[in-house]
Amino acid sequence: MGRRYILTNMKQRLFFLFGVFLSWILIFAIQKPFFLLYNHALAAHHSFAEFLQVIVHGLKLDATMAGYLTVLPLLLTIISVWYSGKRLHTVLNVYFAFVGAIVALIFSVDEALYAYWNFRLDSTVFFYLESPTNAMASVPLLTFFVQSVKIVGVAILLYFWFGRFIVPLFPFVPAKGKLRVVAVQLLLGGLLFIVIRGGVTTSTANVGMVYFSKDQFLNHAAINPCFSLLTSLSKPQDFSSEFHFFVEEKRRALVDPLYPEASGESFPDSCRLLKTNRPNILMVILEGFSANVVEAVGGVSGVTPNLNRLAKEGVLFRNMYGNSFRTDRGLVSALNGYLAQPTTSIMKYPAKSQTLPSIAKELRGRGYHTDVLYGGDINFTNMRSFFFNSGYDRLTSDVDFPLASRLSKWGANDDVTFEWLYGDIMTKKQSPWFTTFLTLSSHEPFKVPYQRLEHLYLNSVAFTDSCLGHFVDDLKATPAWDDLLIVFVSDHGFRYPETLKEYDPGRYHIPCIWVGGAIERPRVFDEYINQTDLAATLLAQLGLRNPGFLFSRNFFDPAYPRFAFYTFNNGFGFIDSTGVSVYDNAAGIPLLEAPEAGSASRLEKGKAILQTLYEDLDKR
Repeated sequence: MGRRYILTNMKQRLFFLFGVFLSWILIFAIQKPFFLLYNHALAAHHSFAEFLQVIVHGLKLDATMAGYLTVLPLLLTIISVWYSGKRLHTVLNVYFAFVGAIVALIFSVDEALYAYWNFRLDSTVFFYLESPTNAMASVPLLTFFVQSVKIVGVAILLYFWFGRFIVPLFPFVPAKGKLRVVAVQLLLGGLLFIVIRGGVTTSTANVGMVYFSKDQFLNHAAINPCFSLLTSLSKPQDFSSEFHFFVEEKRRALVDPLYPEASGESFPDSCRLLKTNRPNILMVILEGFSANVVEAVGGVSGVTPNLNRLAKEGVLFRNMYGNSFRTDRGLVSALNGYLAQPTTSIMKYPAKSQTLPSIAKELRGRGYHTDVLYGGDINFTNMRSFFFNSGYDRLTSDVDFPLASRLSKWGANDDVTFEWLYGDIMTKKQSPWFTTFLTLSSHEPFKVPYQRLEHLYLNSVAFTDSCLGHFVDDLKATPAWDDLLIVFVSDHGFRYPETLKEYDPGRYHIPCIWVGGAIERPRVFDEYINQTDLAATLLAQLGLRNPGFLFSRNFFDPAYPRFAFYTFNNGFGFIDSTGVSVYDNAAGIPLLEAPEAGSASRLEKGKAILQTLYEDLDKR
């Protein structure tokens, strides 16, 4: 009788633990069809068989996450060998209520953000939540309401499931044969550790485990969003070890030819773009402008007639590539000549970002007066500290405009800020000056006081284009135009047309146009140029050089190697005259090789750049 009691008691505890573990796996598996349904626009051209593969391959990380969530119940079953009763039931109910609410929150936020970010939820969300109002500005009110209802509904369903069917399996009375029961549970704990670890091989659980397709959306759909968030939060800040592809000798051999020291040779007249070495400079950073919507750089026609017109009047770089997919990273690339990171943002670390060289620092040291204009919240993503650390003396943002002028979710629309900028230029009394203006109207949700095109994104771009067109035309009629250089460049591209993959080179192709009375004559350059090269190229035109710009090269230097490099969420792309190669670091596989010949060399160069970037980031 005693032996039967021990077995029954042991079985009850095992049934409870298996119930917890299998319930979480089932919940995570069910979430995937809902994720696919929510993102139906991306899933529409895939087959039912592929959706089944998403669920099957995703079970690897689902099991890992289920293992994590079963650890506390396992510990409680061990405790229940000696102490049981309603108190432990209460602890379990509280645990499942709390975890259920967190899981429901992650499910809902993840599926909603994927349409904007094109990667599963990770610690990036906390960076943007430092300014909740701005973080929510991209989300339509209806979406926010629907997802909030989902959070509550899913949390209630999860609590009901565990409270009604799983917690009652937990034993009420202490066990007999305690050592035997504990030994079995410890053995189960060892098996659970193996599941959490992702197996017994040398590699541990990681998001790349579930990748099975050449289509990145299907791979992303298979990722467990709870695991994605957890693993990104647990990453160490030892950046130097994050992408250690090569020994030092090989890394240097690959990188040094890509970022050679400036030759020191003076410009031939054919490379001189400006009439003066000390123009007033306005850098207009266009929010989310993709080259695919600017006809002058190969995009569709009819969206940006003013930029197209200005491209014929000034200097046009037809093949510039942005280095990232978010504004916080694009700003650093454009203004500091520093490559964007695929797994973090240096703007998140003011102690590191303040060590970066910048255009503003260099110009301020040469007598320029520096200022920034942004119609939104300049505290968003640490922008305030970033701008001050980058050498700007004066910041103008949303709080400097009347409340009635801040009509968009992000702040003051571009018609308001361009008008303010014109007035500010007209009243500037000290020269030379360097002003940076970050537009905002072409950001999700693309609601602007303008209606010319049906497509929301295209219409928002057209609105900003109309604003900058009026602004430039007004400036041309003033003496301020004569010694003015305006640099139009995008902070990052946009996934338009929607058929583009997040990693496609076309997603990162951006416009860059220099105009103004300081331009010597119209020019067009078709060679590849990185967004980071803007800093060294601009300073060189002013007769300035600074070796501190590790990843910024003067486009007109004879030693300049022609290539482009960009990063997306945990991946990179490398483009040169031989073709393009795109690599997924999480999965450790190439996503695009066009052509395959030469791809190995391109990928090695991209990996070497990434390793160099993270080693430098770690030292700052």
